[in-house]
Amino acid sequence: MIVDFHARLSPGPGALDALLGALDSAGVGRAAVCAGGLVDLDRLSVQIVDGGRSEARADNEGVRRACAASGGRLVPFFFADPGRDAAEYATVAAGYRGLEISPAVHGFRLDDPGVDELAAVAARHRHPVYVVCLGRPGTRAEDLAALAGRHPSVTFVSGHCGHTGLDAAGLTRLAGVPNVAVELSGCFTAVARLAVRRLGADRVLFGTEHPLQHPAVEVAKLRALGLPPGEHALVAGGNALRLLSLEER
Repeated sequence: MIVDFHARLSPGPGALDALLGALDSAGVGRAAVCAGGLVDLDRLSVQIVDGGRSEARADNEGVRRACAASGGRLVPFFFADPGRDAAEYATVAAGYRGLEISPAVHGFRLDDPGVDELAAVAARHRHPVYVVCLGRPGTRAEDLAALAGRHPSVTFVSGHCGHTGLDAAGLTRLAGVPNVAVELSGCFTAVARLAVRRLGADRVLFGTEHPLQHPAVEVAKLRALGLPPGEHALVAGGNALRLLSLEER
């Protein structure tokens, strides 16, 4: 089974059907889902480079309800702003399977106190924490390594294998941090191969970043890696099932 570790549910009518249809067309069986569409792509692209902060709130409850109605096919992540959401996450965490934080959207550093508060809640609930590093101080691979060192019982997942899709140096920095895994959506094939080589297949996760990327594109990239069957099975879905405490269906 292929398990998408990182899909998004955009706000608005038809989004859930679009997600399920895209997964079906690509042969993806299950997906971890987080709220999407908090900021438009023009603003997001500026904030990735220059910084900035969105005050938009994620519809976490809407994601949870949609996943609950999927018969177990979709599992929800809580998308948190470290500046304001730690208490809410602590209250509702039992209804989710993971946590996402985004310096690009909410404009924080990985050494901010709110990040540590959220990570402590994730530890109590055995939630993996998904985060995409950026190129600015406080949000780089070395900052994620430091965060993981402060919370050794939490598995952190570096989205897109780094902020540019070509962050080979970031993979090297994270390879020696055992509680950090990486997710492949949006990165180059060469970087995906490096991820498996440097971190090991048991720390690499398939993902799509739907709706920004069609799942079929990422499935093609996964196949193009030409991994041995055992490694392919781990990357395609085995690792995700383990981190999300799910059983094979």
